[in-house]
Amino acid sequence: MFCFQCQECAANKGCTVRGVCGKPEVTSNLQDLLIYTLKGIALWAEKAREVGIDDDGEGLFVSQGLFTTITNANWDDERFVALIDEAQQCRDAIRDRFLAAYRKKNGGDFSESLHDAATWSARKEAAYQEKARSVGVLATENEDVRSLRELLIIGLKGIAAYADHAAVLGYEDKALYDFFMKALASTTKDLSVDEMTGLVLKAGEIAVQTMALLDRANTETYGNPEITKVNIGVGTRPAILISGHDLRDMEDLLKQTEGTGVDVYTHGEMLPAHYYPAFKKFDHFVGNYGGSWWKQNDEFEAFNGPILMTTNCLVPLKSHNTYKDRLYTTGMAGYPGSVHIADRPEGGVKDFSAIIAKAKTCQAPTELETGTIVGGFAHNQVLALADKVVEAVKSGAIKRFVVMAGCDGRHKSRVYYTEVAQALPMDTVILTAGCAKYRYNKLDLGDIGGIPRVLDAGQCNDSYSLAVIALKLKEVFGLSDINELPISYDIAWYEQKAVAVLLALLHLGVKDIRLGPTLPAFLSPNVAKVLVDNFGIKGIDTVEADVTAMIAGK
Repeated sequence: MFCFQCQECAANKGCTVRGVCGKPEVTSNLQDLLIYTLKGIALWAEKAREVGIDDDGEGLFVSQGLFTTITNANWDDERFVALIDEAQQCRDAIRDRFLAAYRKKNGGDFSESLHDAATWSARKEAAYQEKARSVGVLATENEDVRSLRELLIIGLKGIAAYADHAAVLGYEDKALYDFFMKALASTTKDLSVDEMTGLVLKAGEIAVQTMALLDRANTETYGNPEITKVNIGVGTRPAILISGHDLRDMEDLLKQTEGTGVDVYTHGEMLPAHYYPAFKKFDHFVGNYGGSWWKQNDEFEAFNGPILMTTNCLVPLKSHNTYKDRLYTTGMAGYPGSVHIADRPEGGVKDFSAIIAKAKTCQAPTELETGTIVGGFAHNQVLALADKVVEAVKSGAIKRFVVMAGCDGRHKSRVYYTEVAQALPMDTVILTAGCAKYRYNKLDLGDIGGIPRVLDAGQCNDSYSLAVIALKLKEVFGLSDINELPISYDIAWYEQKAVAVLLALLHLGVKDIRLGPTLPAFLSPNVAKVLVDNFGIKGIDTVEADVTAMIAGK
């Protein structure tokens, strides 16, 4: 195996025996093979578009296939084998549609030499493993070409996750799917560095469009997030803990648990569900339990009731854990031996009755902490406070905003983000989204004239809100460049959705982003230099040095 898609890869170079995340070699190989087969779909889809054949579901399938290979999403090898089989069927179907259209239009057979990704086929897992070893990341020998291809694919994985979330709510955009096909197909071709770089930057534009689509899907379905105090204590009734990112799963679960005597708590990136008006009407929606994803082994154990994982951020169980029979997955998440809840039928809902029945046999959650935390500062809510914010900036009460969005992780070096939050002067405001907030959202950092010093916009995809806020402030202050705003970017990354957010920020013209706790291993020295020279991307330094520099606008 060789995997370097997440921040904690071994020695910041790549995992070659077993992933630091816990991913075994077999699973890694199957993921590589799935990506390879998706490239085959993309090659045929690209040709199909040239003869006027529109998407027939393969776009959504490709986005879901990309999504399931995200770090900590799916650990179930049987699911990957099934997805590879399905991918081959999808590839063959789009191929046959293209060939039929080609014959009808041109006569004769299509004789162009076909890329191996579009023709290779195998039906047994052993054959899959053998093939996977030859089609993984290292199949591209040139370091810089490999770096650009993998930067594009890794960014696509993050974009695909957001596209799938939107599609679940009925919001799709053909242009996004067409780009997935073009971008994946490009990684099989001998393109110039400029052409590959152009596609990477185009991915940033597509990331912005996808996050905007998901924002519209969420807000039109569930209302605009509101400033909300979220309980972090526990009640006395049995309960279900829901984690991940899928708000449709949250809706289905809340409706099905209403009146059952079973409460519902959020965990990790599902915390922002509390900010949406549509969910506030459920009295049994009690609060948030625990913190960041990497603490789940202990927190899931202490919760006592069943856990529903709706998306990624699922880590392997430790030997002392006993909650495997309480762990349920759905959507693109999966774990061997756990119960997987099937997708909802068209026009219907998912059936969570098994989880509810399990919850009724369990004890109430063990209390971990008490009190409340505040969030709900997405773009609509912050723009409603725009006059107050602008006045605070003009008066000097707020001298700087620091965007500390992105991912949390288990590495000890991430205490840096807690210490930065504590070291920032009292006239600075932290804008955050994603699970990075768990490093400081429970600290008592005070407020500025009633404006909390930590403004939580929501999930990682809600980094879009932070971009909207910045662009609005640029307009209000009459500036020509977003980089003229008193905003610094100190971004934490862990997995592929954070890469999509980074590419989105680059597309919007944001420069001088600090990225940590390490720069991505998939950036070769030459590719990293391009990002440094053109966008000012830099690694983190000491807390004191970085705080001093950010306050000085550097």
